[in-house]
Amino acid sequence: MTVGTEHEYSINDTHFTALPVSDHIIKSICGRFTSEIRFGEVNLGKELQKTVLEFVPRVPASGPVALEAMLVAGIRKFYHVFPDRYHLLGLGMHPTLTPDRAVVWDHDEGEYYRTYDRLFNIRQHGWLNIQALQVNLSYTGEKDLLMQYNRIRTLLPYLVALSASSPMVEGRLTGTMDNRLIYYRQNQKEIPGICNGIIPARLLSVGEYRRTQEEVYAELRARDAGILCEEWLNSSGLIIRFSRSCLEIKALDEQECIRSDMAFVALVAALLRCPVLPVECDQDALLSLTETAIRKGTSGLRPELEALYRCAWQQATAEERQYLPVIEDRIARGSLAERIADRFRKEKAIVPILEDMAHCLRTNMPYEME
Repeated sequence: MTVGTEHEYSINDTHFTALPVSDHIIKSICGRFTSEIRFGEVNLGKELQKTVLEFVPRVPASGPVALEAMLVAGIRKFYHVFPDRYHLLGLGMHPTLTPDRAVVWDHDEGEYYRTYDRLFNIRQHGWLNIQALQVNLSYTGEKDLLMQYNRIRTLLPYLVALSASSPMVEGRLTGTMDNRLIYYRQNQKEIPGICNGIIPARLLSVGEYRRTQEEVYAELRARDAGILCEEWLNSSGLIIRFSRSCLEIKALDEQECIRSDMAFVALVAALLRCPVLPVECDQDALLSLTETAIRKGTSGLRPELEALYRCAWQQATAEERQYLPVIEDRIARGSLAERIADRFRKEKAIVPILEDMAHCLRTNMPYEME
């Protein structure tokens, strides 16, 4: 199995105001406005919102060490090119950004964005202020695909709890640890089949997945939106990318640094080897657990997370065990969202917290694990 990742970071000034300048950054590097460029060991790309840049390892890898090396090199190169001008920041949402300041990419793919906007109104949170860590896992044939898919879907509530990093919206704590998913799961509510409430149903065959996909496509065509009938349309927490022969996990909030992201890669890879997972399989139970994870982070699922961690450690390779202590720390001391919320309640100031988060990304050091 090979693995790839995608990482989304907001672009900020020294006061951590998000800047809608991804297009100008890309142009300053390559001389033109374009969606993606080769940037050393990574590909640097745009997102819907100009306040975000995406970093993607140049090639998939067999494990987290190689991915980490490529991504860290990409972050270092960015700061070499732009040493003091911009500050990159992870997290699942920018904590203070308001949608009116998040400008939509306007150089290509405009027809897609206009169609999305007509159907769903993209000028809102859930579209213009979300930053995800996406993990792509290769599969070999339908049997392997189904095994991985059905296992990963049962892990999604726990991954959501561990990765929660968006406790604040427009400068205010909401009491919810994963606000990105609160908005994300509603951003295409007019056609609920696109997102499936984050947790997809158990899958019995590839044919079943394609039939469900076609039902959504039919609804889009009826709304004169056939341009969106592509496999990437699916916004569930787990989708199949047939064109890449991989499964794509979309439910994770972006973390504060590459090493923390790689801990999730290691965790998922190890858990996929476990003979039996101590998790629920029932769809209603998984949806309920996901609600708990979104609202409370790790604090609502700590015993279950501890059991999963023991399974992961037993099955992990020596390489993966280098990263799993980050997960152990999140279980014991709370997700990033829980820590941000606790610190903000004490200090009443967000900029010092964001300075620390940006420093974590720049130095590749997990928060409070120095």
